[in-house]
Amino acid sequence: MADESQFGDFGGRHVPEPLEEPLEGLAQAFDEIHDTDAFQDRFRNLLQDFAGRPTPVFHAERLSEEYGAQIYLKREDLLHGGAHKINNCLGQALLADEADKTRLIAETGAGQHGVATAMVGALLDLDTEIYMGKKDAERQQMNVFRMRLMGAEVNEVTRGGSGLADAVDAALEDFAENMDDTHYLVGSAVGPDPFPRMVREFQSVIGQEARDQIREQAGQLPDAAVACVGGGSNAIGLFHAFRDDDVAFYGAEGGGEGGDSKKHAAPLSSGTEDVMHGMKTRVLNDDTEVHSVSAGLDYPAVGPEHAMFRAVGRCEYQAVEDDAALSAFRELSELEGIIPALESSHAVALTKDLAEEMDEDDVILVNLSGRGDKDMEQAAEMFDLS
Repeated sequence: MADESQFGDFGGRHVPEPLEEPLEGLAQAFDEIHDTDAFQDRFRNLLQDFAGRPTPVFHAERLSEEYGAQIYLKREDLLHGGAHKINNCLGQALLADEADKTRLIAETGAGQHGVATAMVGALLDLDTEIYMGKKDAERQQMNVFRMRLMGAEVNEVTRGGSGLADAVDAALEDFAENMDDTHYLVGSAVGPDPFPRMVREFQSVIGQEARDQIREQAGQLPDAAVACVGGGSNAIGLFHAFRDDDVAFYGAEGGGEGGDSKKHAAPLSSGTEDVMHGMKTRVLNDDTEVHSVSAGLDYPAVGPEHAMFRAVGRCEYQAVEDDAALSAFRELSELEGIIPALESSHAVALTKDLAEEMDEDDVILVNLSGRGDKDMEQAAEMFDLS
């Protein structure tokens, strides 16, 4: 029986019967454990001492002058591992440890979630196995090496399109066969309940910090909050703290080649309602080839809370084309000395468009979800810097 109460008409637990009991057990464990003082103390200590929280908010003055509004960056790129993924991985791994699980599995696209899972697996002495689409592994070889260096087994998935969705399928099959000793550490706010709300809770530290920081630095709440959206964890982590405020939300999806091309990763902008990977959400049509210049946005669906936000008009989602994201990647690097991940570059590109319609004193808060180290080889092929 699907429970769609969490996110309006979206979400639920649309899974085969054998998965119902372990998912219900996980939901109960999460509800019982995550708010206890003992768990929160352990979680917060590791966020600070292992991950490097709090991350700062930085007023990008040169970028602000160039774009025409006051732009502030939430620097998740400064976390251990180079992305926001470590927040959720620490939370879920601690839950797994509390439940006496001995093994972690995970899917990964750009590799940042796989790296973060390998980190917490090593930290907590848990066997770790990562599923990664072969095409993503080929363009993110350094992250594959990092995972293996920390002791994780990396399986390159060759089925289907050899991408993130196929890696999720493989991880789900593993989980179904090994649920007694294994925790599936889902990397984004997707999948059957309780994963979307669990990931949101562990990522909500982003917005909690940013809300206080932006008020101190800018003297107000932001006029707009912007984040890239693949599955949607970094965006929901930022948005949650401002949900009841007069703050406009904007999500940047992977627009791919743009124009009339059927090669993109923008289910919120051009998908339809359907069930995928255990959740009801928005999914790309079968005639779309899932593509983005950033591997982390290369997913044919999106978290159900984002589908709800779109349905009720709480957030505006726009597809950002590859060329625009690459331009933003270079502009932030040259103007501020900050090299963003290609995923985050989509949010910066959308911010540029928004700033053109805003006043120069308006405040835009951008979640810089990751750093661009992992994208250097790909960027070097695209830019002539000789």
